[in-house]
Amino acid sequence: MSKTTDTFVEQNRDRLLEELKEFLRIPSISTLPEHRGDIDRAAQFVADSLRHVGMENVEIVPTAGHPLVYADWMHAPGKPTVLCYGHYDVQPADPLEEWNSPPFEPTVRDGNIYGRGTADDKGQMYMHVKAIEALRAATGTLPINVKFLVEGEEEVGGEAIAKYVAENPEKLKADVALVSDTELFAAGIPTLCIGLRGLVYMEVESSGPARDLHSGLYGGAAPNPIFGLVELLSKVKNANGVIQVPGIYDDVEPPAPAEKRSWKRLPFSEEEFRLKEVGSSELTGERKPSVLERVWARPTFEVHGIAGGFTAAGAKTVIPAKVTAKVSFRLVPKQDPDKIVAAFREFVEKHTPKGIHFQVRILSSGPGLSVNPDHAAIKVAAKAFSDILGKKTVFIRSGGSIPIVGDFATHLGIPTVLMGFGLPDDGLHSPNEKYCLDNYYKGIMTVAHFFEQYGAAAAAQPVAIPNPRAD
Repeated sequence: MSKTTDTFVEQNRDRLLEELKEFLRIPSISTLPEHRGDIDRAAQFVADSLRHVGMENVEIVPTAGHPLVYADWMHAPGKPTVLCYGHYDVQPADPLEEWNSPPFEPTVRDGNIYGRGTADDKGQMYMHVKAIEALRAATGTLPINVKFLVEGEEEVGGEAIAKYVAENPEKLKADVALVSDTELFAAGIPTLCIGLRGLVYMEVESSGPARDLHSGLYGGAAPNPIFGLVELLSKVKNANGVIQVPGIYDDVEPPAPAEKRSWKRLPFSEEEFRLKEVGSSELTGERKPSVLERVWARPTFEVHGIAGGFTAAGAKTVIPAKVTAKVSFRLVPKQDPDKIVAAFREFVEKHTPKGIHFQVRILSSGPGLSVNPDHAAIKVAAKAFSDILGKKTVFIRSGGSIPIVGDFATHLGIPTVLMGFGLPDDGLHSPNEKYCLDNYYKGIMTVAHFFEQYGAAAAAQPVAIPNPRAD
């Protein structure tokens, strides 16, 4: 295994940091139309970076939404092809007053770089680009074939990339995908995620009277959409965290005994999790499953926000005509999103209060999935990870959702190596998001070593890559 890529990273630490800062300064907030110009700037930054490190056929692909960036380098005959994925869009930075430094002026302190998008996902995606540069600087070539597909809509549903992957299976053909949009289980522990929960994200609109009404004149007779919505949502899940929608648990399979035993060996404390990560007085949810099982391997229902009525300063005694809630189900492998949506619609219809009309709108939907840990690329990735971090790689699941992993499995028939370098306290989507600089540099090294070892393994023992469709 070559150490020259590690030397490259060590010798170029300052430049690698400054380039990342330049990327992070672009406020590429995908959910706000006023930042469309910044989205285009970020896409151009990614394209220019890929050209700079020697990638070919670089193109900014227009879509109905935000552009994709594609590139490839296909000059390693007989070697496997890795499809590198990431996203250049970020979440809004609100509330701004809670940031200790400006969200789009990256700041280094205490060994971390702070700013929106540092860990999710600019800092992690950029490691792939710099790993290519490190390999080419060391050897003048690459040990494998590489393709890049980088999107600008991950934070708003990823519709454009889902359509592109479905329509371009030959162009995107690869043996495995690489995604760095996850985290280490704990600092210094190399971690590969082999399971993700799916997501059904919805709006539930509640309407009652034809217009806003005076509560003194009409209260007690007119239906109140806010109360009707609260009444409905309170019935979806009971006080013990058990979802009450019929059929929701029909296809839920418990983790295998060996997997649960391995989770018990992880350095995890429920009390530390409560104090340092959640910051609440108690943890909630189903009573029997462990915390890790609840967040990795059980379906959930959550309410993310309710908008409507009067909430400004002062008083306005109004019965609103209409209110909306944002809600979601997290799904585990084997659960069918369409089946869950149908069951929820039926539940809503059955529990609609008098005088209230509900409309359910599906904003995004994707299944949970798992990856075979015995796949050749996963084994190589685990070794590369261990080599750099000096500890045995652990296999975990994630409670989050990365829809593109399902798209790669469905349309390309390939597994995804989920090799992330974030930390549990990085504050994704929150004020003061950060990324550990040591993980940034070691991430570049690890990705480069993975490419080297995957290419060497294929040369030493050519094997037929099994079809690793999500099971």
